Amino acid sequence: MTGSIVALGMGLAVIGAGMGLGSIGSKAMEAIARQPEAVGDIRSNMILMGALVEGAALIAIVMCFLVA
Repeated sequence: MTGSIVALGMGLAVIGAGMGLGSIGSKAMEAIARQPEAVGDIRSNMILMGALVEGAALIAIVMCFLVA
């Protein structure tokens, strides 16, 4: 029973990270389309936020793994 709950937690962490990264990418493309001269700032902020989302997902997966 514990293994299936851990697997569910890991899956939710991965799904959440994927949705977050997709949202970051789509909003960045919208921002670049609206203001093309700010592409450098938008890109750097997008990469930073993507790294933070991935870090949070990795921490969640490791915490689920440690519970098992």
